[in-house]
Amino acid sequence: MGKKAECQTLSGVVPPEFRSLWDGRGVPPLMNVEKERKRKMADKKMVEAITAMDVDFAQWYTDVVKKAELIDYTSVKGCMVIKPAGYAIWELIQSQLDAKFKETGVENVYLPMFIPESLLQKEKDHVEGFAPEVAWVTYGGLQPLQERLCVRPTSETLFCDFYKNEIHSYRDLPKVYNQWCSVVRWEKETRPFLRSREFLWQEGHTAHATEEEAEARTIQMLNVYADFCEQVLAIPVIKGRKTDKEKFAGATATYTIEALMHDGKALQSGTSHNFGDGFARAFGIQYTDKNNQLQYVHQTSWGMTTRLIGAIIMVHGDDNGLVLPPRVAPTQVCIIPIRQQAEGVLDKAYELRDRLKSNFRVKVDDTDKSPGWKFAECEMRGIPVRVEIGPKDMEANKCVLVRRDTREKIECSLDDLETKVAELLEQIQKDMLEHARAHRDAHTYSAKNMEEFEKLFAEKSGFVKAMWCGDQACEDAIKEKLSVTSRCMPFEQEHIADTCVCCGKPATKMVYWGRAY
Repeated sequence: MGKKAECQTLSGVVPPEFRSLWDGRGVPPLMNVEKERKRKMADKKMVEAITAMDVDFAQWYTDVVKKAELIDYTSVKGCMVIKPAGYAIWELIQSQLDAKFKETGVENVYLPMFIPESLLQKEKDHVEGFAPEVAWVTYGGLQPLQERLCVRPTSETLFCDFYKNEIHSYRDLPKVYNQWCSVVRWEKETRPFLRSREFLWQEGHTAHATEEEAEARTIQMLNVYADFCEQVLAIPVIKGRKTDKEKFAGATATYTIEALMHDGKALQSGTSHNFGDGFARAFGIQYTDKNNQLQYVHQTSWGMTTRLIGAIIMVHGDDNGLVLPPRVAPTQVCIIPIRQQAEGVLDKAYELRDRLKSNFRVKVDDTDKSPGWKFAECEMRGIPVRVEIGPKDMEANKCVLVRRDTREKIECSLDDLETKVAELLEQIQKDMLEHARAHRDAHTYSAKNMEEFEKLFAEKSGFVKAMWCGDQACEDAIKEKLSVTSRCMPFEQEHIADTCVCCGKPATKMVYWGRAY
């Protein structure tokens, strides 16, 4: 009996979708059919485990961070375990951002995590701003402390205490320091990566001789942040200045980068603060200038946190899970052997891995799971490029490359694999930025008056550009009425109208407004 005729005899035994299991050597055992059926169901369930974005965005986000094994919850309420898959993203963020810092002359240090209460009290505005979020240590071992210690919510006061003993002359300036550490803020409501009681970050703290130098450093670091978000994270941002209401406690000016998430909410993604000489006066940080006169230093502070991982998820993710920009993807290429039990398939997969591993972060999925499961898992974890290789591909000296962002399949000669993967990763990085930018621009609106302003926030989600008179009373009224905050006064100003969107008085400042995380 020929193979075709023998295949026809299967119709009453094996469902059509499972006949591919038959290899011409006889009817596959029914146990194999049942095994394959279960595998197909498991593949389907894996995708269905994620709530659709459009159904419940908050639940979708939680599902993704859990199913992609980025975090786990702990017995410490409001704190999270960052699992290997999540921490690997942070390590890539940290290493690349740190390199950019060092290009600008930044040096890393490490200061204590405890701040004496008396030290914290030296800067009144700063203390008041953080008081609701401070965690206190009152016991050392079994003995009550003579003075409470604050677990750092930020380290301005510690750096000031350090600088007053470190800086004496103009020759000691500037001091351009940064530390990578964790901080604690006792948040009432938490969400993985976006808001937790302990989180990882970097905080830069600099001291300068003049106001001009401090302002230049403040803007310089904001630009470093903006370039990093766009070039590495593929997240477009709006650069601008915070209003006095929204600025950092104790700062003379706060600058921010604002990003728009897929659900139309804003996320403050990095901030840079000019402190002027306010902290220096409170802590007595003075130096002798070239004329032998005592002067107060001018300071800055700037920071980014693990909320960037949350931003990556919410800007790029889809209903199948993560979509990671190649430059922060812990695994950039996953090789999946098709029919890996067939002779030579696994060996070929390992050979391709060894060819690629010197230039890319690559792995082979050689588990005994079905190819469908492996595809779904690759997509869940956001791996930018999937390489499929099987017996027929080997015969033809080719493989199939699959893009995570578009799911496009591309045939590739094995001879050209290294070149094609490099080109593809660069193209994905570029396309993801442009896709995110197009989404942001499509969800950015303008309002000339309060009627338009209210209508847009009632019917749309995203940024709304509108004029503001500069009076905090209008800012407060907008927040009270619409639960909307000023995100920033962008550096690139536009003339939307002649009057304030709230009170109708003359206005010259254009503000981005939005609902935020």
